[in-house]
Amino acid sequence: MLIALTKIKFNKPTVIFLSVACLCLSPIISSPIALVLGFTLATLGLVPQQINTAVVTKKLLAYSIIGLGFGINLQQAIKISSNNIGIIICSITMTLLLGTVFTRILKIKPKMGHLIASGTAICGGSAIAAVAPSIDANADETSHALATVFILNSLALFIFPLVGHSLAMSQHDFGIWSAIAIHDTSSVVGAAGAYGDEALQTATTLKLARALWIIPVAFISALIFKGESKKTPVPLFIIFYCVAILVAFYLPQFEVIYQSIFIVSKRLLVLCLFLIGAGLTIKSIKSAGIRPLLLGLTLWSIISVSSLSYILLFM
Repeated sequence: MLIALTKIKFNKPTVIFLSVACLCLSPIISSPIALVLGFTLATLGLVPQQINTAVVTKKLLAYSIIGLGFGINLQQAIKISSNNIGIIICSITMTLLLGTVFTRILKIKPKMGHLIASGTAICGGSAIAAVAPSIDANADETSHALATVFILNSLALFIFPLVGHSLAMSQHDFGIWSAIAIHDTSSVVGAAGAYGDEALQTATTLKLARALWIIPVAFISALIFKGESKKTPVPLFIIFYCVAILVAFYLPQFEVIYQSIFIVSKRLLVLCLFLIGAGLTIKSIKSAGIRPLLLGLTLWSIISVSSLSYILLFM
């Protein structure tokens, strides 16, 4: 990437693009805003043609996912997963299966539909970022999946607390529901934090535990789509993601270093979302139509209602 930058002609659009990209590495820019900023610059024609955003994004995504592994507390994740194993497995499996069915019904590109289903099933943008290179998804497929998830994330921040209060849900139950039914961790934290401290703690812990399910889903996804690519079905960055989790668990004395890597990786992921947004144009959105959003909304509605019903009736 650094070598590529030395060959770039630094005109006004390029300077603006690189400045905004650097800004995305700061804490003031969230994931949805980064995606919108990238899309805005693409719409205004301010994305330098000399920068191959697709190639850069693919590499940065892999590095950021590996780095996020250092922020997963293995023991805590396994404990919270075991306590809620039934609803976790059922929700993930049901979402992925329904995603396949509705992808065919709506005649959406298989990889795009799978990315939307994966993001809905596990943890939004992070899951899409992990699964996309595993199935060799192109930039358009990844961009549309992320855009769909982030739109629904924004709605969840307002809708979930209103529903929780109207049903007089306990802090604990609302935390579980948020972790199961809201896509991104950032939106889970936002919605649960607005509901209460106990809801926030429960939701955050369970959501991080669900992040472990990126590993099997990415492997299975690679195997499912391996016939469409000559590449190995084993996504190496997922293996390194597992290694990062194990290293952090068995060598806890370097916790300070792990947290630094985790923080940097989260910012890199935001930068990736900016670059993905930069590849998302109005023309590509029109070509995809309303169907990806309809798929995301359908899956999200089903998982939200079914998980809420289970929590209210059986927990």
